[in-house]
Amino acid sequence: MMSTVILQATGGSSMLGTLVPMVLIMVVFYFFMIRPQVKKAKDHKKLVEDLKKGDKIVTTAGIHGKIVDMNDTTFLIEVEGGTKIRFDKTAISLDATKAAAPKVDLAKTDAPKA
Repeated sequence: MMSTVILQATGGSSMLGTLVPMVLIMVVFYFFMIRPQVKKAKDHKKLVEDLKKGDKIVTTAGIHGKIVDMNDTTFLIEVEGGTKIRFDKTAISLDATKAAAPKVDLAKTDAPKA
């Protein structure tokens, strides 16, 4: 008797009832996982392309230095003491030149008071 009750409770589920949650999971996965990673990769690529000789940078290993020479795939970075190290362009984490530049707040300008 118990087995017939269980069979009746599970029977009759439609294909749409199982498909909708799967589609919703995929949509949420795209917007919270895939899309931010693609945007981050695009921003990093733009950062590396905008670098030039003389820019101060920080690598993913935390090494601070200044770009001395550039190649298609690598940077030659001068660190403290005049030591030069060659890094792959993908190892660049931060453009310290732009990060250290003071940001001007237009709301706090020194306008003459009347």
